[in-house]
Amino acid sequence: MLPTTVKDLACLGERIVVLGPSNAGKSTLAVALSKKLAVPAVHLDQLHHLPHTDWQPRPEAEFAALHDAAIMEERWVMEGNYSRLMPQRFARATGAILITSHHWLRFYRYLKRTLVNRSSRAGHLEGAKDSLKWEMVHWILVKTRDSSSKYAAIIGQSGLPAVECHTAKALNELYRAWDL
Repeated sequence: MLPTTVKDLACLGERIVVLGPSNAGKSTLAVALSKKLAVPAVHLDQLHHLPHTDWQPRPEAEFAALHDAAIMEERWVMEGNYSRLMPQRFARATGAILITSHHWLRFYRYLKRTLVNRSSRAGHLEGAKDSLKWEMVHWILVKTRDSSSKYAAIIGQSGLPAVECHTAKALNELYRAWDL
């Protein structure tokens, strides 16, 4: 059984937001959807951070301008959270996907990407090398440990067609069901 409220990918339209905590798989899903739907994938971390840095944030006004320009495009899959910019993003979106997974799995993925697979990955910041950061460990294990209910509420209030996958198994089933 598909772990969603929407079973058909087409029901999500041509502007899809993908939300979820760090290392849940948002970037990878956005790339897969981008290829399947032939729409651009927009990675908000790439807009928020300066390329060729160790994830140094852009000035807030510059990031907001890049975000707002990206949401005005006709078609996209946009992954990332940045709650302060969600109202305008959801006003343009036609569908939403929430993916979450256990915080220990997300922590494992973070360790793997920073210590083992340091090459490029979906959503990678151009010219940056992922490195282990204690702030990120705290973010994954403490700060966003139970963030799925927050994101589910935001999606629920939006009234958009939505898909929710709360386990890695459910996300894998979604990939199979949509042939991603």
